[in-house]
Amino acid sequence: MWGGVGEPADSYYQVRPECTDVPKTRFKIKPGKTLSVRKWQAAFLQEGSLDIGKTLRRIRRGGIHPSIRGEVWEFLLGCYNPLSTFEEREQTRQRRRLQYASWKELTSRGPLDKKIIQWLLTLHQIGLDVNRTDRTLVFYEKKENLSKLWDILSVYAWIDNDVGYCQGMSDLCSPMIILLEDEADAFWCFERLMRRLRGNFRSTGRSVGVEAQLTHLSSITQVVDPKLHQHLDKLGGGDYLFAIRMLMVQFRREFSFCDSLYLWEMMWALEYDPDLFDVYEAHQCGSERAEGLKGKTKSIKQCGKYERQNMRNGGKTAEGPLPISVFLVASVLKDKSYKLMTEARGLDDVVKILNDMTGNLDAKKTCSGAIKIHKKYLRKAKK
Repeated sequence: MWGGVGEPADSYYQVRPECTDVPKTRFKIKPGKTLSVRKWQAAFLQEGSLDIGKTLRRIRRGGIHPSIRGEVWEFLLGCYNPLSTFEEREQTRQRRRLQYASWKELTSRGPLDKKIIQWLLTLHQIGLDVNRTDRTLVFYEKKENLSKLWDILSVYAWIDNDVGYCQGMSDLCSPMIILLEDEADAFWCFERLMRRLRGNFRSTGRSVGVEAQLTHLSSITQVVDPKLHQHLDKLGGGDYLFAIRMLMVQFRREFSFCDSLYLWEMMWALEYDPDLFDVYEAHQCGSERAEGLKGKTKSIKQCGKYERQNMRNGGKTAEGPLPISVFLVASVLKDKSYKLMTEARGLDDVVKILNDMTGNLDAKKTCSGAIKIHKKYLRKAKK
């Protein structure tokens, strides 16, 4: 029935029968709401350009059908320009596949210089993490799928000289391999995701990049729920380190596998910036192309709701706009505010309360709460 109860999506991400303690999936494929194969195909014009505005609205209403999730994600993450033609995208795809193959070949030979020795040490950690990533899924019973995950992470560690590989990246990469059959396509999707998140993993001798977001989270909570902030601060949690996992792996532990994918695509649809592709390509091509992007106007209709709020209200810090994930954590804390205020007598209680919510969160409600908190924060921050 149109807009009815919906079809469960668990069959697309089968769980091993012996894994009985896996959180149940809340996401359902809803006719008339979820972006279907038919609606997705209808969003393209004859030569291949995509009506991204209409697509974003459909994703916000009901997520993406699992059968097309991978190809839609390529647009949401800025792998392709929505204004490109079918032919242009195919050329880009083939060029990137060749690039990935050349990087992969590079890592298999060469003298043992300092970079290679460091990279070889990193491979040990990648191997440990690959063997425990999403092991409840039937998909990873096949060794070739584990090999894909290992290969992509090892190539990424090779090309990212600044950050390399850190624990948590395997959780971010795993869905790409499941959704995109071609290993190179999965790599580029992961590489685009890391463009957003790599700052979280960058560390110095004194701090980790994600700590800047925790500082912003503290400021946001002080504005939207000052009593909760005061209580957390009194318990010794004013640095919000208890929330670090949510930001590092983007709520992979707080939701079932399928629901975390649903949450991610809604986040990206809300944050969507039509200039993403050009910005990423300019970064790869050098400063001359990046200079050409300055002063370029973008259509607000093609932006996600969160990005539009930032454009209208100047919601950007010196480092750029705050990611919506910070407001998602604030939304979760706000939702659990009463429980935290009445039951938490120490940081261990805070961690337990947050761990107990695994599988009990509603992705759409959490995103709606984040948008409301973002709007409230911008309004109060202006005063």
